[in-house]
Amino acid sequence: MSTGQLRADWLLASPGQSPEQQGARLAWQDGRLVELAAAAPDGRGLIVLPGLCNAHDHARAVRASALGAFDRPLESWLMYLGVIPGVDAYLTAASSLARSALRGAGRVMVHYTRIQGLLPLVEEAGQVARAARDVGVQVGFAVAMRDRQNIAYADDAAVLASLPPGLRAQLEPRFAKAPASPAMQLALVDEIAAACHGPGFNVQYGPTGVQWCSDALLRAIARASADTGQQVHMHLLETRYQREWADREFPQGIVAYLRDIGLLSPRLTLAHCTWARPEELALIAESGARIAVNTGSNLGIRSGIAPVAQMLAAGCRVAMGLDGLALDEDDDALRELRLLHHLHKGWGYETAMSHAQAWRVASEQGRHAISGIETEATLAPGARADLLVLDGRALMDDRLFEDVPVLDFVLARATAGHIHQVAVEGRTLVHQGRVLGVDYPALMRELMSSLRAALPGDEVWRAAVRALNGELAKHHTHCC
Repeated sequence: MSTGQLRADWLLASPGQSPEQQGARLAWQDGRLVELAAAAPDGRGLIVLPGLCNAHDHARAVRASALGAFDRPLESWLMYLGVIPGVDAYLTAASSLARSALRGAGRVMVHYTRIQGLLPLVEEAGQVARAARDVGVQVGFAVAMRDRQNIAYADDAAVLASLPPGLRAQLEPRFAKAPASPAMQLALVDEIAAACHGPGFNVQYGPTGVQWCSDALLRAIARASADTGQQVHMHLLETRYQREWADREFPQGIVAYLRDIGLLSPRLTLAHCTWARPEELALIAESGARIAVNTGSNLGIRSGIAPVAQMLAAGCRVAMGLDGLALDEDDDALRELRLLHHLHKGWGYETAMSHAQAWRVASEQGRHAISGIETEATLAPGARADLLVLDGRALMDDRLFEDVPVLDFVLARATAGHIHQVAVEGRTLVHQGRVLGVDYPALMRELMSSLRAALPGDEVWRAAVRALNGELAKHHTHCC
């Protein structure tokens, strides 16, 4: 239901930027706010803020530590994603998106890199779209596109030739299939968009990363995006090994290369940029492209700490992603915001990221990356009714002084456990700890039952992945 009203004890219409209002009445109709009026607090202690976004994720079936991937670098970590079989696409997407909503994010970017494979991809994408509708989250859906370097940042044949014969024999069948041509990949995205694109489900081109995409594929995506206006979502410079590869392959600079082929534009969102340099950030800022930083993920898989303060100083449009790897693997958007703020706010008396900037990173910029929305994420008449409502009595149970800003409490200690309500364009997704559109606990039970039943009876592939971990370490550290 996209029409409703709410009384709040505190309204933070533009957190950190405009004054906090004690006592407010909000009303919305057809997904848009129509009234924000002063009103006496009703004593429930509710705090209303603009909704949060998760600007980079993958809607995976389970969390990484369950796969044995805890504390692995990305280059090894990726291989662990293949140790579980494909299962029902709707179950996977609905459980992941419901968890995102329950933990505070009403808009989620899904870079669909882990195909379940039980249906043709167009039909599978339709199941993800149905899951998004049922949960109520607004989704950006980037169709994964790649055509090279499946094992390491080198030709597959060369990497396979360097492996012990037994391990090589196990890996070769997995990577024997020739990739689809750029034209075929673009046609598939067009087919998915024709079937699924619409309000609440924004289909995008999803090149997985420069290291995984040929020049021909990237140029084709750049042309198609320019012709259609369709957005693009891509990883860039996530790890030090990607940085080293980029410096070898693109002496003129990898971001300059993206600019020269026409891919660097306001339609592009770049996930991570953990190892981006100042001159590259300047190019990104000038282009109007966005960066989705993933702080907890970068720490968890040993990728590094992104230069977020430098990004903001350069004028980059920065959004917050969770990447399915928030610090506690719990998809808690509020805790991720706190981690992001603490790491990048500055040291001592310097301020590199203000409270207002932190909230815009977590709320405003993600709206464009996910849904193509350019307007500010403030609560005002005419604005989208994207709301995060917190239980202020629980959050501020030790409040002593009325002049301490409510936002201080939110940034210092709020978690998903304090969420009273999440609404997107007026539709309530979460209320008092429960996802309204689906039965999240039942989904998780069914998903885990399906996964356990589908597990292979042998440990051959898991053993191969563990052995490959050591070989990849040698490859990337140039150690024999």
